[in-house]
Amino acid sequence: MKGIAHYNEGEQVNHYLLVKSSSKGLTSGGKPFLTLILQDQTGDIEGKLWDSSPQDEHDFIPDTMVKVEGDITTFRGKNQLRIKGIRLVTSNDQVKKADLVMSAPLSVNTMLDKVTQYIFEIKNPAIQRITRALLKKHQDAFFEFPAAVRNHHEYVSGLAYHVVSMLNLAKGVAGLYPSLDTDLLYAGIILHDMGKVTELSGATAASYTLEGKLLGHISIMVNEIAETAKEIGVDGEEVVILQHMVLSHHSKPEWGSPKPPLVKEAEILHMLDNLDAKMNMMDRALEKAKPGDFTERLFALDNRTLYRPQFESKLPVE
Repeated sequence: MKGIAHYNEGEQVNHYLLVKSSSKGLTSGGKPFLTLILQDQTGDIEGKLWDSSPQDEHDFIPDTMVKVEGDITTFRGKNQLRIKGIRLVTSNDQVKKADLVMSAPLSVNTMLDKVTQYIFEIKNPAIQRITRALLKKHQDAFFEFPAAVRNHHEYVSGLAYHVVSMLNLAKGVAGLYPSLDTDLLYAGIILHDMGKVTELSGATAASYTLEGKLLGHISIMVNEIAETAKEIGVDGEEVVILQHMVLSHHSKPEWGSPKPPLVKEAEILHMLDNLDAKMNMMDRALEKAKPGDFTERLFALDNRTLYRPQFESKLPVE
């Protein structure tokens, strides 16, 4: 059976899916409905459950497995699932959550080995000790959590996969620009999104925690760098610059960074973060489109629709 990301308008769906998020709304006539984001291993789709009941609101909550019947429509350039029937999965269905969850294309052990190797390459003892201590503190969640609730790397182990991809990019860029301090760059990449293990609620059906809503992952990690440095007896300029790397990696206030990048390595960190996030979004959107067609509208990419050329020789990686 094909995945939910590969259905086209007009096709019928009879599929096991995982509830990623659920929100209640009212029609203009005052009738309740649920907006469900439903996912499997190929991606997710928005579904509308009209005339929903209080029992529906109780049953169809995030991280719940369901069996869904419906058909695919489009709304504002994006596929949408019109739900005709939905029920909770029972033991008789013989389906596991792991069957419905997207995950990174690399294993946790492979990503742990890669991140560990990059930490070994950090020569500055202060920077290495802080980075190593924070990774040890958050290791389990770091290699399980997504990188975001939506848009990019929003799947199990997406955070670590995003970091590994950026580290590999950084190694190539540093080879072209030898003046870059790879100690700062590698440490900044490993730490820049680590605060998301506190900002987000878990590995699947992630939502924002109270700390995530009130503080955000940038502030969380800036504080943790200072606390960890104090705990292990490290001080000096390295601590402040590591904090700056995290603080500035979104580059602009309107994107969430209180300070713009003021050291070269912080600028490169921002560029690599942006590059990897956008490539992930583009690859996943293009994988759903047929050669010669456009993708659905991508809100995070200025609401663009991307074209998939007919002459390409292979599918995107993701």
